[in-house]
Amino acid sequence: QVQLVESGGGLVQPGGSLRLSCAASGSTFSEYNMAWYRQAPGKQRDLVASISNRGRTSYADSVKGRFTISRDNAENTVYLQMNNLKPEDTAVYYCNRYGLAYQYWGQGTQVTVSS
Repeated sequence: QVQLVESGGGLVQPGGSLRLSCAASGSTFSEYNMAWYRQAPGKQRDLVASISNRGRTSYADSVKGRFTISRDNAENTVYLQMNNLKPEDTAVYYCNRYGLAYQYWGQGTQVTVSS
């Protein structure tokens, strides 16, 4: 059974930073493509960043230069470092493992950016 467990969300002031973590089950984590999505109230779930099993990264235009996705294959964990946070970054953030014919999701972690 695939499990993705997110942590690290919370309340932060504009301009602040948070680091999200996603711990994944499975013995072949290094083979997984991973991503972070987010969903604000009343909006669709959008891709924030992804990292392939080869370490290739990509970002949504709205977070380029502020967010960094990384992975630690030894710890079966993917991270999302978020800097210079803005109120519009407020959303539930979801960890995602994807392949050609499947997707798995975590339960989500709330990030709120507010003064």
